[in-house]
Order: sequence, then structure tokens, then C-alpha cells
Amino acid sequence: MKCALELAAKGKGLVSPGPLVGCVIAQGTEIVGEGFYLFEEIKHAETIALEQAGARSRGATAYVSLEPHAHHGRTAPCTDALIAAGIRRVVAPIEDPNPKVSGRGFAHLQAVGVEVAVGLMAEEARRLNEAYIPFMLTGKPFVHLKLAVSLDGKIATHTGDSRWITGEESRRRVHELRHDCDAILVGIGTALADDPLLTDRSGKRRRRPLVRVVLDEKLRLPSNSKLASTAQESPVLVVAGNSDSFALAKIGVEVIHDPQGGRDLPTVLEELGRRSIQSVLIEGGARVAGKFVDAQLIDKVTIFIAPMLIGGGDAPNAIAGIGATSVADALRLTDVEVVERAGDIEVTGYPAKSRHLNGMVQ
Repeated sequence: MKCALELAAKGKGLVSPGPLVGCVIAQGTEIVGEGFYLFEEIKHAETIALEQAGARSRGATAYVSLEPHAHHGRTAPCTDALIAAGIRRVVAPIEDPNPKVSGRGFAHLQAVGVEVAVGLMAEEARRLNEAYIPFMLTGKPFVHLKLAVSLDGKIATHTGDSRWITGEESRRRVHELRHDCDAILVGIGTALADDPLLTDRSGKRRRRPLVRVVLDEKLRLPSNSKLASTAQESPVLVVAGNSDSFALAKIGVEVIHDPQGGRDLPTVLEELGRRSIQSVLIEGGARVAGKFVDAQLIDKVTIFIAPMLIGGGDAPNAIAGIGATSVADALRLTDVEVVERAGDIEVTGYPAKSRHLNGMVQ
């Protein structure tokens, strides 16, 4: 199963809006077939692994990182392929939350006498598909908040200088996070102050271009900004009020006219979900981060902490907004992982009261 999960992870950036899936066919302790899903290659992980195993699939065990599907979609049912190949036993960690699949794949296999075991490495499997699961359950993207701060929690000096708080290794890691997401979101304050490009420069293949989203109530994004001027190369989506968008639209920027001007964050997430955006990385600034935290819309947090003290009462903190009224009400993270990045510290965790993963079928 560990091997199946590792195979599935090879599809990062290449499967959205589908799930990451890996499959291992084993005869006893010997692996006879392996496969992982890539959206563009149509074939599912199970089919690829079965083709590799050939006749050795008969009587074998299939370890699949997610429940096999039993419906006709872009491909024929994977359960049919497993049954036809003579697979004796299927081991999977979790159900697929897709309502077209959920439980039906296991039921189909069991109905024809295939042994099914569910639950092995379930937590690891949920984490692997942490974006796909909430997207299937709610139709809204998984929200990952990324921050880069000094040791005293500042994101810039009192003059607004913020380049560079963290080192090169941390910045490379940020591009890996961008690679794993379908969209990146900032507020207009960040767009105006930093004039960022917000592209995926990880060097890794991705199936869909990274959508760059700006919350811009009064539509202040300049036509000559790096974002607007590269809209033909990588999509730019601006959520604004009822302002004239002709100049931006003319150069390829898509403007969504929202009466709330992007202030209603659940509505913004619903719109992204309708566009099959499975995950979004929130990169700034402090006001946007604060709004998402206050609205309890964060699914994952990654903070890069640089060993420096910026100081200054007027220097901006990482998260604005209303904030917690008491320490007991603060957003507390669990499953925290700490990694050193050439002197910086990367801290990643999940809100203790997860919106999605705690409700996933075991």
C-alpha cells in the first residue's frame, strides 16, 4: 500500500480535477504490476497495473490507493477490469467520496466474490488526496494558506520592504506548493505593492495552467502590471465590484463582477469550484489571510519562518482581520510537521476542526 500511495503521488499536478490514484498488483510478496493515474492518458491506475501484470493478475491481490470506480465515465469501470483479470482480493484505504463511486466500487467487487479489505493506511490516503476529498464533498476548493514571516511574525518592514524574508530553499519550496494547486489567490493590496507574477516556476509538469486570482473590489489592477500583462500566458481571474473592466478584458484578464466585490469568500470559493478548481493557495496579504481565517475557511497552513527580527509597531503582521477573542478561540493546528529549510523553518499543520477530512468515510 505504501508503494501504491507513492505511485499515486507521481500524478501531482497532472490529475486535477480527478484524484491521485496508484495501484500495485502482487502475487504473494512479489509485485507483478504497477500503475498510476494521469488525467491525459485516460487509463486508470488499475488498468495500467493489470496490463503490466498480464496473466499473473489471476489470483493476485490489488492494492489501490482509492476505491476503484464501478461506473462508466471517461473510462470503463475499473471494477470490471479487476474482475475480468481474475483479481482475488482488493485492498484499499478509503472510499472514493465521488457520489458516483462512493461504496459502489467495493459493493460491485464483493457481489462477485472478490475479497475487499478497507482501512489500511487510511490517514495517509486521505492526506494524499486532501484536495480532491473536500472538492468532491462540497464542490469548493481546498484552501491552503501560505505565509512567509520573520521570527517576530512580520511580513515586511514598516517601509513595506519584504524581499526577501526567507531564503532560496524556502522560495523553491513555495513553487512546489504552487505546482500542487490549481489556483493562487491574493488581494489587490499585495498585487499593487509587490507587482507579483505568481507563476509556478517549480519546473515540474502540470496539466492545467495555474489560475491567478485577485480579489479587487474597486478594480484597481493596472493593465501594465505583471499579472495583467501575462494573462494571455497564464489565466488571471479578478473578482471585482461593478466597475468598468474593458481595459483588462481587452488584454485577456477575466473579470467576475461580484456585488460583494470579493468580500463574500464562500461565494468566491463556489465560483472557483464551478470552474473545477480543486485547490487554491492563499499567498497574501495580511488582510486576505485574516478574512479567510476569520471565516474559518482554511484547510491547511504552511508558514515559512526566517531567523530574523524585523520589529516595528507599524510593520505589518502576517494575519490581520478581527482575530480570536480569546486564546481558547484561536485557530489551533494539529498534525504539525516541522522541516528546516537552510536556516528557515517550514511549519505545516491542519486546523484542529477540519472542515472536510474528519468527516471522510473511514
